[in-house]
Amino acid sequence: MKFVQFYYKNDLKNVRVGILEGEQVIDLNKSDLSLPTTLIEIIKGGHVEKANKLNNPVTTPLNSVILTAPLHGMDKVLCVGLNYKDHCKEQNFTPPAIPFIFNKFPSSVIGQDKAVKLRPEVSTKVVCEVELTIVIGKEASLITADEAYDHVFGYTIAQDIGATDWEKNDQMGQLLLGKAMDTFCPIGPCVVTSDEVGDPQMLDIKCSVNGVQKQSSNTNQFIHKIPDVIARLSRAMTLLPGDIILTGTPGGVGVFRNPPEFLQPGDVITSEVEKIGVLYTRVENL
Repeated sequence: MKFVQFYYKNDLKNVRVGILEGEQVIDLNKSDLSLPTTLIEIIKGGHVEKANKLNNPVTTPLNSVILTAPLHGMDKVLCVGLNYKDHCKEQNFTPPAIPFIFNKFPSSVIGQDKAVKLRPEVSTKVVCEVELTIVIGKEASLITADEAYDHVFGYTIAQDIGATDWEKNDQMGQLLLGKAMDTFCPIGPCVVTSDEVGDPQMLDIKCSVNGVQKQSSNTNQFIHKIPDVIARLSRAMTLLPGDIILTGTPGGVGVFRNPPEFLQPGDVITSEVEKIGVLYTRVENL
């Protein structure tokens, strides 16, 4: 199933959760009033099977709604850095022996209905990084890698937007502040359940800016595989339903291009992951 969250164009205050089927969206709550109106409540409440077995689904055309972030209200946004062989190669980095983990804040999550907001007086070196993103489906604490996939609900696409002049400087880098600025975590357009994705480590992944391809790789380039990442994180903290984990970005990041390339107002970022879809992200000044 492909879960989306959306607004009706005549009601931009109340988010709805639905299932995307072609060019139609099934409004789950309108189809069954006992179902919640947000995806995180669907996940936490264990309503997925019920959502998949509606007797009289109420559909609406996709072009009549506005898609927003497919998930919000998560407890944690975790990220794996330096997790593609080609990304390490472009930096002349030795691949890390253990997963390199950092985080963003849930408040930085947006959907494609919102724009990444640049702060030119704060940073002039902002880049985009396409990432396959895990959505946790059930609580995970001190689990093994063999158990990890049992705790995955599905996958979405994220853009790990980063202000590189905050992440690295002559004094002391601020990775968190460079990565977690407002709007710096676009996700979408949908969350695809694990059964539809199949092997998440055999997916083509691409990113273009204004129609020009910047990144193209495959998740088979992962240095640390998804089960190992989830197991390691679960040793340090309890992963909760709805938490998301950005799994790293492939080579082609703007700051490492020659000459370096940084996001500008008016740019449109197109992020694509096989079996999930395409996420469009606008870039504007704050």
